[in-house]
Amino acid sequence: MKLMTGNEYVESLREYNPDIQVKGKKVTSVADEPLFKPGINAIAVTYELAHQKKHQDIMLATLADGTRVNRLNALDYSADDLLKKLEMTRLICKWTGCGQRYLMHDALSALAEITAMMDAEKKTDYHAVFNDYLTHVQRFDLTCGTAVTDAKGDRSKRPHEQADRDLYVRVTEKNEKGIIVSGAKANITGAPYVHEFIVLPTRAMKKEDVDYAVSFAVPVDAPGLKMIAKPAGRPGDSEAPFSSNFGQSTALVIFNNVFIPWDKVFLCGEWEYTGKLAEAFANHHRHSCIGARAGLGDMIIGASALMSEYNGLPPVEVPHIRRNMGELIRITEGFYATGVAASVYGRKTVAGNVVPDSVQSNIGKLMLAEQVYDIFRIAHEISGGIVVTAPTPEDISVEESGELIERYLVGKHGTTANERINMARLLEDLTASKEGGFYSVISLHGGGSPEAMRMSAVRNYDLESQKVHILEKLKCFAKVEGTCKDCVTCVNDEPCEETCD
Repeated sequence: MKLMTGNEYVESLREYNPDIQVKGKKVTSVADEPLFKPGINAIAVTYELAHQKKHQDIMLATLADGTRVNRLNALDYSADDLLKKLEMTRLICKWTGCGQRYLMHDALSALAEITAMMDAEKKTDYHAVFNDYLTHVQRFDLTCGTAVTDAKGDRSKRPHEQADRDLYVRVTEKNEKGIIVSGAKANITGAPYVHEFIVLPTRAMKKEDVDYAVSFAVPVDAPGLKMIAKPAGRPGDSEAPFSSNFGQSTALVIFNNVFIPWDKVFLCGEWEYTGKLAEAFANHHRHSCIGARAGLGDMIIGASALMSEYNGLPPVEVPHIRRNMGELIRITEGFYATGVAASVYGRKTVAGNVVPDSVQSNIGKLMLAEQVYDIFRIAHEISGGIVVTAPTPEDISVEESGELIERYLVGKHGTTANERINMARLLEDLTASKEGGFYSVISLHGGGSPEAMRMSAVRNYDLESQKVHILEKLKCFAKVEGTCKDCVTCVNDEPCEETCD
């Protein structure tokens, strides 16, 4: 098994020749494309951290034969594995904003469970195919993009009802060698600089949608596969100290009669399992998102604390700053705690891997989706208007204006104007720029909309046992004569033997 370094990952991209367009131009070399550099840097961090001894406990997983692999390429077999995955995701995103590669871990975990389920119930052999693919990913330490969201077209219509049948990815032909697929996946994270795609269904299909019930893996440069991508972050922007170095590209991924061999197909036609697969992925991914946004929260907490100090308002000593810092910590650690709970209360699947508790994962993701806007607002309140009004680097570089800026934008004694401006730029970059808007939207919709999370939480919550409990209590109360409203009864599900005065 290979553990690549960050540089080796970058070099590995040269072995592929994908068909990619960005800002209207064809990309000739992904590894050398400046508009993708912040995204490539972010993925490289996931490789580099695995080589740092102090992080290896959470960055590496040990296989049954003793081999160590990047945890992003491994399954979780215990609550401890889930906790380490959560910590790993938080660490990666504390460095990069969004590590992107963790979607692969979530897709692999979902496929392990559902392919084993299909084999047990339908006598298929998908789980063996999946295990071979997992070994392939681990052997070469690959990064796989996860293609879930279809183009969808008219959202009021099911896949088979669309005027254009390719608005969802579908199987157009089957033969003894494999399948041929057409269609499009939209908003695919990190698509331009991954090695392969893992394609999953975006929703539960019905029998009429059988052609759209498909899951497979495919190299990014497979014939007929094309990407129309967005730049990653804000490359080359002198006012973006963070996102000029780390960012995320997304792409519209188009399949035009792409051939997929059977040894890379994980589901084909088993429409009854598409909803299970989509929900399994969502559960894992929402769990990962909790760690990811906690990492972003860590950055904003640190930057806000420094900014308040530069302004001469120590966060521990000044009441309103202390209150706001407390809110930032409460929000970040609050939704992160649900990720911990989801790990602790995880369950074992038929495949033997352990998955997060779905209710806790969905509630945590819902909390962060709605509260990310509060994080940004509080950071702005702490830091002041300089976050969006700081002079540009070009103005500072002019000697005369630079001296005036240094004189009038100085902070507390010992803090230079340049230090204040640099911190303000970082906060603007993270919370009030195009990149900040990107973080808010992916926090809201990444892994599904808030409504999808509410639906999943309700669907997976044990409402029946709660209803039964209440009905039993009412029966019990009826048997107790003279029970007052403060009487505590039935803690052991038996009628109370005493009555109140």
